[in-house]
Amino acid sequence: MGKRKTVWRWWAKALGEKASKDDKESDSVALIRTFIFVSYLVTNCFIIAGVIRHWNDVPSKIPETKKERIFDSNSILS
Repeated sequence: MGKRKTVWRWWAKALGEKASKDDKESDSVALIRTFIFVSYLVTNCFIIAGVIRHWNDVPSKIPETKKERIFDSNSILS
């Protein structure tokens, strides 16, 4: 058994129990499980990157201009 087959066998076992007695069918299920795992991993990386990017965001005070106060919805209501 080659090194590549051994690594694939370990990976397939790490994904869960063997799906069936047929090796081709089990390999197909392992590929689907791998795709699901990779999609979860990518999604989580984007979530973590967003959290890290906005970790120390502090709202800044932008000086209001007269024009901004005219179009402010709160000033229309009051």
